[in-house]
Amino acid sequence: MSKQHFVNKDSIVKQIWGKSDTILFIFAGASAEFALNKAVDWLYFTGKLPKDPIGRLFTTVSYARQIVFSDKESAKHAIDTMTKIHSNVEAKRGYNIPDWAYRDVLFMLIDYSIRAYELLERKLTFKEREEVFNVLFNVGEGMNIKGLPKTFSEWETMRHNHLKENLEHSNYTQDLHKQYRKHLGFLRYYVLLETQKLLVPTEVYKLLSFKRKSILKPLVVVYKWSRYLQLDWIFKAMLLPPQYKTQIKSLDIANTRLAFK
Repeated sequence: MSKQHFVNKDSIVKQIWGKSDTILFIFAGASAEFALNKAVDWLYFTGKLPKDPIGRLFTTVSYARQIVFSDKESAKHAIDTMTKIHSNVEAKRGYNIPDWAYRDVLFMLIDYSIRAYELLERKLTFKEREEVFNVLFNVGEGMNIKGLPKTFSEWETMRHNHLKENLEHSNYTQDLHKQYRKHLGFLRYYVLLETQKLLVPTEVYKLLSFKRKSILKPLVVVYKWSRYLQLDWIFKAMLLPPQYKTQIKSLDIANTRLAFK
């Protein structure tokens, strides 16, 4: 008897999380919003994000991929592991991460999964957007996150309210951007900022004081065609330092053994 998939075999979520460029764009957008979140101090408590933001990205991706491309039992184990990690951090600090902060992270993954795919591929249907929501809702339920929306439409309303209420430009915002620049270098940091402009909601755009549209926008079409010529690695190399070349390549599901068949 074959094991059941946590995510349906033909789900749009597997297409979104099965390509390195989409994943990199998801985290480019999320890195902008993370820096503004009022609960970003929790990431500073552990020290992991400011110390190694790129390594943190790949750690987060590894958990997400275990969930998306695994059977239900393995996915549940990955979710339980994430929950335990957060519980340990809460125990060390002496109080709990706010429920809204957990929801914010989940909401970011839903939103930027949709935004990144639509930027690089095509517009999603309402049903496909619901599928993205449903998969990540199941992850949130597995982590026992309180107060989750029950439908995609309800999520849209809550997402809008969270963007209004839970973001601010703080000292953490400035320091985190210093860390991004330190670990990426000036050129890659500049590319990161221009990529963020392509993805982030209006509220994030304003809080980061972005003054103009991204200069990369005209290049998106060129990039899409470059994938057919297998030249897309050039842009990926512009986003992350060369020592991460192997990790970037492994994000393409066709190049890994992570796919569950």
